[in-house]
Parts: sequence; structure tokens; C-alpha cells
Amino acid sequence: MLFRSTGLGKAELIAEITSIKRQGDYLIMEMETSEPVQWKIRGGINHQDLRKLLAISLKMAVLPFFLDPRRWFRKAQHPGEF
Repeated sequence: MLFRSTGLGKAELIAEITSIKRQGDYLIMEMETSEPVQWKIRGGINHQDLRKLLAISLKMAVLPFFLDPRRWFRKAQHPGEF
């Protein structure tokens, strides 16, 4: 997973999801960055967030990304500037 932040300039964070757990009305997703710094990042997702994510994911521009099983097993190519 790649992250960029306007607060970090052009720095790109490389991270992996380490766990997801339920805490009250939220799912807490924990990630650990490996480059350029080692941070632990947590984000809380509620039902409204999941509903919005699902609605956005079902758009025709995004749907083929999920439906191509060849991409599930190969290494992802860097997206370039994002």
C-alpha cells in the first residue's frame, strides 16, 4: 500500500496492513510503514465510510480493477505520480 500526504511533500510512504479489529462502532485498521520511516498508523472506519467505499468501488471506472484475477497474483507496478 502506498501513501502520500501534502504535509510530507513528495515523500511516499510504503505500508502494509497488519490487522483489522472491531472497536465499538468502528473497524480499526492498523498499518505499519517501512519506508522512509517506520510508523504505526491506525484508521477508524464506520458504517457510513464502508457504504461510501462500496458505492465508489462499484463505479465502472473502478470495477474492472477488482474483476481481473490475473492482477491478484502478480506484483503491482508503481502508479507513478499520484
